[in-house]
Amino acid sequence: MRLFIKNMVCPRCKMAVENVLNNLEIAYQDVRLGEVITTDELTDSQISDFRKEIESLGFELLDDSQKQIVEKIKSIIIGYIHYERHDKMNLSEVLSSELNRDYSWLSKLFSSTQGLTIEQFAILQKTERIKELLTYGEKTLSEIAMDMGYSSVAHLSAQFKKITGMTPTQFKSQGISLRKGLDKIE
Repeated sequence: MRLFIKNMVCPRCKMAVENVLNNLEIAYQDVRLGEVITTDELTDSQISDFRKEIESLGFELLDDSQKQIVEKIKSIIIGYIHYERHDKMNLSEVLSSELNRDYSWLSKLFSSTQGLTIEQFAILQKTERIKELLTYGEKTLSEIAMDMGYSSVAHLSAQFKKITGMTPTQFKSQGISLRKGLDKIE
């Protein structure tokens, strides 16, 4: 059985959901960003208990199929940008491949339900990743631009300023307080 969960955005989120599953003694095959695959079909009581437990952690069990697809799109984008870059494939190819759907259909669904495009959401995610990398201070702006797939530092800086209202250097001098949680980006 597949369960789709909103607001799972990081490895810690996966661990939290795994803990809930273990505490409720629900057997599972896999826990991914935004998705749980259980070993067996769950009873209504198990689903209710699971829903209650994950909601107390800030997650939401999704019942609507379109909401599930939108959350899966978000999870794939977050994974693509923050954790597992696919240098050989662009984001639209990754989404189409992972969801086995035409990208234009996915794009229309996402835009109509979220009020922004997949590309805008990806840029917001990239911006948060750049903020994170700037905060760590381990890489130069040139290295960050290359890692994030920008053609140049100037392109990264222009897009960063358009989103945040400040240059990467200005952000770095401001500090960590300006970062957003990945589940708060919309």
